[in-house]
Amino acid sequence: MIRYVRHDNINFAKWDHCIDHSVNGMFYAYAWYLDMTADSWDALVEDDYRAVMPLPFRKKAWMKYVYQPFFIQQLGVFSTYRLNEEVTEHFLEAIPREFRFADFNLNTYNLLSDRHPSIGGRGVTHELDLIFPYGHLQEGYSANTRRNIKKARAKEVFVTNAGRPEDIILAFRQNRGKLGVPFAEKDYRVLKHLIYAGMHKGMVSLRFAYSSTNDFCAGIVFFRSHHKVVLLFSGSTPEARNNGAMSLLIDHFIQECAGKELVLDFEGSADPGLARFYRGFGSEECVFLRIIMNKVPFLPEPLLDGYRWIKNHCKQQKNA
Repeated sequence: MIRYVRHDNINFAKWDHCIDHSVNGMFYAYAWYLDMTADSWDALVEDDYRAVMPLPFRKKAWMKYVYQPFFIQQLGVFSTYRLNEEVTEHFLEAIPREFRFADFNLNTYNLLSDRHPSIGGRGVTHELDLIFPYGHLQEGYSANTRRNIKKARAKEVFVTNAGRPEDIILAFRQNRGKLGVPFAEKDYRVLKHLIYAGMHKGMVSLRFAYSSTNDFCAGIVFFRSHHKVVLLFSGSTPEARNNGAMSLLIDHFIQECAGKELVLDFEGSADPGLARFYRGFGSEECVFLRIIMNKVPFLPEPLLDGYRWIKNHCKQQKNA
């Protein structure tokens, strides 16, 4: 039986145990991560935490709605048993009517019929299986990726894991962050706290690229759990666009992890340029479903359009 559980009544030990043992577990769904990223969140729980589904929500005037928080690409149903379309449908049907509107992402394991009325779109992430030797993985690189790596080495760009998360965030804010990304000061604080919390838990790896004159060029935040490493965030300077630093950073990480039972998840992008960059490392597209449920027929379409624009624009820009 699936029941609705308000945040104060969630058994967080059982919740995280479910995420730990889920066939599709992801760090996004841990209670501590949701507490840091979501304004508020309740949950759907099956039986004694056999399967769970977080419901991040906000309240605007009289309306309570489910939304996708920043720094979380996928949520949906997380289960200790094999998932199918029926399971996903049952969880969606169990979302209480008090949530008058919903716009959120499922995860790549959550299936639905193509004709399901709640499907509002499809998101794409890019994944690369690192189980193969580095030489084999390198053969999947595009010609442009190879050129960028060669250029970075020629310019004596070097990679290290020594540095501060603040440098990555600042580089993003001063460059890509000025181009309309709708992050508020609070969001950058949340991001910094997420990174440090992940470092404390042993889930975060940082990689930094510096020029031959020891100037910061680029940095990446990798989050690891459930045999998967997610490229959660990155920041780069204008110099990095000219010296191939970001390509060298990713290549260095692939070389470091090659042959391990890991999947590198680039977190995808709706931006064609970023998608092409990720595919340049031999990654493959993986699709997840976007769910839109509107129980307020008179909700103005301009309001919905504005919400969707912010969400999609942020998704396109945040990893650039």
